[in-house]
Amino acid sequence: MDIDIKGWMLGAPAFTKYFRQPSYNRHMMVEQKYPGELASPQQIQELAEEYHRAANQLLTLGRPGKPLTRAPFRLSALQAIELYLTALLLHRGHNPVQIRKMQHDLWARTEHAVATGLRLRAKTVRHLQTLSQNREYLITRYGPELAATASQINRLTATLDEVAAKVTTLISQPSRTSQPPAGGQAAADGKV
Repeated sequence: MDIDIKGWMLGAPAFTKYFRQPSYNRHMMVEQKYPGELASPQQIQELAEEYHRAANQLLTLGRPGKPLTRAPFRLSALQAIELYLTALLLHRGHNPVQIRKMQHDLWARTEHAVATGLRLRAKTVRHLQTLSQNREYLITRYGPELAATASQINRLTATLDEVAAKVTTLISQPSRTSQPPAGGQAAADGKV
């Protein structure tokens, strides 16, 4: 199968190889940074705040007894939590590439954030772990049949609000510019 793009005839393998490379500029074949890789912790925090605001607005659109109507709120809340934790990790000197390797794993981000000084209530920490274990991010995005099994709205709201408040406080403090060692911040603190 050939594909004609602006007068170029490409076979399917060539098309896939040339146009499906997200880290390269299609015209110059020069490696580009991954989106967000050059963002400052403050920029990521600002983005988190926007998702937080959106989540609060979307929450008002949900209808009792209709779990799917809460999905947009859930997705925005989960994205905001992920971004708040990412902002803190960047602020504390973690490498953006290593953070990206965590994908959407809130528990991995939480473990690293706690190791760098984030103090959350035990209930919030357990909820963040449960969100990852139950793959709530994927259920929210792709599993409408599982919407009723997701965590309670008030618990997700409380987790989002606590993470937001505590990360915002920590980011307002001077940053630690040194990179954590290969074993993570816990190894540097002698807590391994």
